[in-house]
Formats: sequence, structure tokens, C-alpha cells
Amino acid sequence: DVQLQASGGGLVQAGGSLRLSCAASGHKLDDYAIAWFRQAPGKEREGVSCITSSEGLTYYEDSVKGRFTISSDNAKNTVYLQMNSLKPEDTAVYYCAAATFSPFICMYGLEERRANYWGQGTLVTVSS
Repeated sequence: DVQLQASGGGLVQAGGSLRLSCAASGHKLDDYAIAWFRQAPGKEREGVSCITSSEGLTYYEDSVKGRFTISSDNAKNTVYLQMNSLKPEDTAVYYCAAATFSPFICMYGLEERRANYWGQGTLVTVSS
């Protein structure tokens, strides 16, 4: 099994930055696609970004393109989500998830039903 530990959330003003971390244990990252999802109050969970370190493939949802950057550090078995130019609408609980690798699984974003493992959420609050 893979255990995921998400961290890095907090309160930030609009225009600010945060970096979320998703530390994986139990298996190396190359074996999985790692994705970030978020759920805002009263809304459904949505995919934000996805990465397969073995392919070097990344995906971003349209509303975060150019502002968020996903990356992986295989030595630390950790995936990061650097979030810049944050907006109040980015306020949500952010979750990382892992799915067994298959080619191009991240190309159009990771479908929730394909996620095998989930980390606990980390709350991001962006004030206006």
C-alpha cells in the first residue's frame, strides 16, 4: 500500500503563494501517478493537477494553468504543488491521490475513480 501525507495548507492573502507537499511512503513515486484534487465548500471535488514522474507528464486544470506548478522529488518521494497568484476561489481542502501508473494516465487529468490511495486533506484559505 501507499501512504500519502499532505501538508502545506494555510491562510494567505490574494496574490500570495503556498507550496503543498504530498509525501509518499510504501512505494516509489515512479510506480504511480500523483494528483491533486480540491473541494471547495458546497462544491464537488475537482482535479487540479497531475504528474507522472516516470513520463515527465503533467496536467493542469484550466483555472490554475500558469499559476500552479506540480513537481516531484523522487529522492524525497514527494510531490509538490507550488501555488502562486492565489485567488479567493482557490479556497478549498486540497487532497493528494495516487493511482497505479499506466501510460498517459495524467494526460487529461486523473479520474477520481482511478485513484487507489488518498491522503488527508490540507486546507487552503485565500482571503480577498
